Order: sequence, then structure tokens, then C-alpha cells
Amino acid sequence: MTVAEVAAIMRVSKMSVYRLIHNGQLEAARFGRSFRVSEADVDAYLRRSYDVAG
Repeated sequence: MTVAEVAAIMRVSKMSVYRLIHNGQLEAARFGRSFRVSEADVDAYLRRSYDVAG
């Protein structure tokens, strides 16, 4: 998935996704000047960051 697709799924800006990638919080592969993120890595990140309220 592209950074834009990840941002749309997570409902954050593309810059936030780039920040997660550069901080090592979200795994990504670099192809030329762009990044690609697997759907499994996005799901894993969302599961790790999900906080149950209540």
C-alpha cells in the first residue's frame, strides 16, 4: 500500500504516516523515492496502538 492509502485507512495525514515510518513504529519498504507498507503491518500497528477505553 502507498503512504496515501495508509493515511486514508488510518485517517491521519501522509506526514503522520511518514513520521511513523521514520521512527520505526511502522514497517515499510522503500522503492526508489517512495515507501510501500504491507496491509499486515498496518493491521499490526493498529492492533498495538488500540487502547480499550472504560
